[in-house]
Amino acid sequence: MTALVKALSEWALPALLFFIPLYGLARGVRIYECFVAGAEEGLRVGITILPYLVGMFVVVGALRASGAMDGLAGLLAPVAGALDIPVEVVPLMLIRPLSGGGALGVTADLLSRFGPDSFIGRLASAMQGSTDTTLYVLTLYFGSVGIRRTRHALLAGLVGDLAGFVGALYICTRWAP
Repeated sequence: MTALVKALSEWALPALLFFIPLYGLARGVRIYECFVAGAEEGLRVGITILPYLVGMFVVVGALRASGAMDGLAGLLAPVAGALDIPVEVVPLMLIRPLSGGGALGVTADLLSRFGPDSFIGRLASAMQGSTDTTLYVLTLYFGSVGIRRTRHALLAGLVGDLAGFVGALYICTRWAP
């Protein structure tokens, strides 16, 4: 069974890349022209969202480089301690809604310092997997279609992130080996 699953997973993408154009040919679709039109549309979308992405990256970079993120984590340390949240994961909780790359860097640092099997390593991994880069997603997707009023979506996304953080903390605390 394991060999079958491995073979299927290795051949799934090549099979799709072969099957989709073949299916299009069978239906009379002009494949190359459709591919070029899709690439052109993708390039237009990329150019449209580029200013939003640059702005988001500049803000995240400025927050990290200025030490504001670490300062805020230090201010929140007493609150985190009172809620039994390890102070070490507070920077992850702050950066995760902003930047996936930044959060991955914080998680990698926590894993290298504490180990993947430590409570902090498991908690950081669970938090990384159960939350999203809310502000990045809103910037990218809403910016690409020109939506300016994101208040309710932002609140819903941040509440979802909070639920992910709380759920990860609960599960890692409750079922710690």
